[in-house]
Amino acid sequence: MRIIVSGGGTGGHIYPAITLIKTVQSLVKPCEILYVGTREGLEADIIPQEGLPFRTINIRGFARKLSVSNFVTLMKAVGSLWESRKIIRDFKPDLVIGTGGYVCGPVLLTASLMGIPTMVQEQNVIPGITNRILARFVAKIAVGYADTCQYFYDREKIVFTGNPIRPEVLSATRAEGFAELGLDPAKRTILISGGSRGARSINQAMLEVHRYYVQNKSVQLLHVTGKNEYNGIVGNLMQMGIDITSTGNISIKPYLHNMPKALAIADLAVFRAGAVGLAELTALGIPAVLIPYPYAAENHQELNARVMEQRGAAVVIRDCDLTGKRLLKTVRELIGDSARLAGMAQASKALGRPEAAADIARLAIELSQPR
Repeated sequence: MRIIVSGGGTGGHIYPAITLIKTVQSLVKPCEILYVGTREGLEADIIPQEGLPFRTINIRGFARKLSVSNFVTLMKAVGSLWESRKIIRDFKPDLVIGTGGYVCGPVLLTASLMGIPTMVQEQNVIPGITNRILARFVAKIAVGYADTCQYFYDREKIVFTGNPIRPEVLSATRAEGFAELGLDPAKRTILISGGSRGARSINQAMLEVHRYYVQNKSVQLLHVTGKNEYNGIVGNLMQMGIDITSTGNISIKPYLHNMPKALAIADLAVFRAGAVGLAELTALGIPAVLIPYPYAAENHQELNARVMEQRGAAVVIRDCDLTGKRLLKTVRELIGDSARLAGMAQASKALGRPEAAADIARLAIELSQPR
């Protein structure tokens, strides 16, 4: 079996693709993969590190206003169709899968017009522009949220699968997490993360939370700041008289390579609302305080978060409304109410789709078979 996978720009498009690739490879042997991205996107660094064959096309996203640069972008888009055709003719795939981002537009469009089976995987509640266009050409659309179905015209193409998550998220245990991270199993654990690059608004609001909980006997904080924010947050805490090496319940990390172990021990998460992060939280049934990234395309993070809130799995605070006092009040109310926290955990678990990667992989395999 030979598959081209395309998606890029952000980790939210790339990491689901990697999970899906590994899942298909575990089910079908032999299975040859070619990943198509751009030279400028994160995929240019991440995909080669995964040991996957990687080809690029020359394309970029359109500006959201009229400009001369959009004319140049249009010319690149036309050229990228010819580049895609050459890559597809050379590789001869049985199937082409797109996970979002403008790069997969010309790849999947070209494959579809060449009569090759195609599928897109949409992670967010509101589909991106590229996937909305591709929906008219591809054979199948795997969606991460049931609510997404209303945004696509041809309902027969849609399969609600959930979003693929890393298998290590499901296999990590609480005992392993506490041992590896050096935290106390007897305390409730709050995990704070604004994503791999961090979130300044969340980090600043957390200073008030740290001040309140320092040396608390029953609650511990695991705060992942992002590399660029780490020194500033630690310095702010020092100015407040908080030495994180001696508090006994505050752990500040610039980055976590073992996030699955951190998720395994979390009783409450303070997160952004990217689709991949929410898929991992719900697969494990973790209650959350969600602060959506305010500049996400079409405000999709807030819409993702509102689904969680409506189902009783999360509390949402808009970034513009976030203050230290507001965050502390919310965290105190949740962590101090065992019954409410348990109800949120149950609601979160009900939203989870831990089998999503396998379901999408089987759909892809079925789609690639000759009819």
